[in-house]
Amino acid sequence: MIDYRQGTPIAVLGMSGVGKTRIASMLRAQAGWFHYSVDYRIGTRYMGEAIVDNFKREATKSPLLRELLLSDSIYISPNITFDNLDPLSTYLGKPGDPAKGGIAFEEYLRRQRQHRDAEIRALSDTPLFVEKARAIYGYERFICDTGGSICEIVNPHDADDPVLKALSETCLLIYFEGDDAHNEALKNRFDKAPKPMYYNEAFLQQLWADYLSETGLPENKVDPDDFIRWGFAKLIDWRTPRYQAIAKGWGVTIPAAEIEKVREPEAFLALVDAAVKAQG
Repeated sequence: MIDYRQGTPIAVLGMSGVGKTRIASMLRAQAGWFHYSVDYRIGTRYMGEAIVDNFKREATKSPLLRELLLSDSIYISPNITFDNLDPLSTYLGKPGDPAKGGIAFEEYLRRQRQHRDAEIRALSDTPLFVEKARAIYGYERFICDTGGSICEIVNPHDADDPVLKALSETCLLIYFEGDDAHNEALKNRFDKAPKPMYYNEAFLQQLWADYLSETGLPENKVDPDDFIRWGFAKLIDWRTPRYQAIAKGWGVTIPAAEIEKVREPEAFLALVDAAVKAQG
């Protein structure tokens, strides 16, 4: 097992909303850790151009903005931060009725595939950023804040999975595991503010087919928010065993209920100590 107490980097995994970014931000602010956000890297480095192009496409529907863009009088740039990934989510979009903000399912799949490629590349950049953090900025401690969809782009049962192999050789992988109460809270939160996200494509195709069959709606009449709300509960059930397999084969587990209590770095490291000891 990696000895993280000697400065070995940590990578945290789990569903969106489980506390990964909060813990990473706390370690950065209170203990001087380097915070590498995979979602931020995706949105700025690997999908930034596509996001900007989409904004420009929408802006040129306005004659005034089109004229200003063509004359280089204005520029469009997404304001992506660790805590605000809305430009990335907005670009991914939701399939369904265009009158309700939906996009065609084929276009939705195209953007999903872009995200998959970007996520693989951003996760694979982790060792590079570990070295950059030390060599350029002098950081001795490093945390990789992975996206909620890492379990969709790796095979935890493959000992040679390139993403997990590179990540585990560099970092101690820690899964923040939600219980039933936590999963219900995530579902309730998502129901109030449904947001686009990345899905495993085979799972997504089946979800879409099941939803169309169950509702009897044509693709262009689907309420985008209703579809992703309908699919989110199924997504949690789909992802949970995949995360558990990653933790079992490649890292350790900390209950999300314990993570919620953490308010300072040493309390988090104490939980890591216990998880590493339990894993043996």
